[in-house]
Amino acid sequence: MSAALQIKDLRKEYRRGVPVLQGISLEIAPRGVTAIIGPSGTGKSTLIRCINRLVEPTSGSILFEGRDLTRLNARELRLARRQIGMVFQEYNLVERLTVMENLLTGRLGYVSAFNAWLRRYPPADIERAFALLDEVGLGGFARQRADSLSGGQRQRVGIARAIMQEPRLLLADEPTSSLDPKTSVEIMDLLRDAAARHGIPVLVNMHDVDLARRFADRIIGMSGGQVVFDGPPAQLSDDRLREIYGGQDWLQ
Repeated sequence: MSAALQIKDLRKEYRRGVPVLQGISLEIAPRGVTAIIGPSGTGKSTLIRCINRLVEPTSGSILFEGRDLTRLNARELRLARRQIGMVFQEYNLVERLTVMENLLTGRLGYVSAFNAWLRRYPPADIERAFALLDEVGLGGFARQRADSLSGGQRQRVGIARAIMQEPRLLLADEPTSSLDPKTSVEIMDLLRDAAARHGIPVLVNMHDVDLARRFADRIIGMSGGQVVFDGPPAQLSDDRLREIYGGQDWLQ
C-alpha cells in the first residue's frame, strides 16, 4: 500500500541556525488517523502547516500525489491544495456568512471567481453540502450565521467544509484546543468517522494525550523538533511519554 504522504528530511528555521524542525522524515498511510503529540514549541503546528505550505519549509521534500509540494509554483500549489483539507484551531469561518455559505467555500477551487462571488454553485455541490451538514449533526443550521454558533458547532462546520473539497488528505491543527472535554471527544469522533467514511487519511496535531490514545491509529511523538516516538497507542508507555515531554511529575 503506497503512502498518501512522504516527508523526507524536512527542516524549518524561522531564524537562521535555529531549527524548529530538524530533519523530519515520515510516511503517512492512505487511511486512518495519525496524531502528532508533544510539548508546546516542539514544531507540531509547523509540521502540519509546512505540508500545505502555509509555512514555507527551509529544506526537505513533501511528496503528495506524486509531486513534491515544496517545489510547486503558486498556480500548481493552488491546484494541489484542492486535495488537502484543513481544519483549524480557531475555525477560520467567515463570521458574517451562513453555515451553508461557509461550507460552499470548500468548493472555491472548483468554481470560477465570478460564480463564487454570485454564490452560483452547481446543484450537486449544494446537495452534498446539505448531506454533510446532516453528517456532522448540523442539519437544521444551514441558514444560521456562523457568528451565532458555539465553538463546537463552528468546528463541525470546519470539518464539513474541509470534506467539501473532496480531499485526499485531511490536516487538523489542534482542532480541540479551544473546546470543552465533551465537545473535544465529539470532534475527534467526527474526524475518525470522516477518515473511515470518506477514505481520507487524517493527520492531527493535538495536546491531549488521552484523546490521541483513544482516537488515533498511530501516534507520532515530537520533542525538540524531532520524532522521538512513532507507533500504535498501545506502545505509548509512561517511559515513552517522559521521553516526549520530559520530567515525571506531570504523569503522577
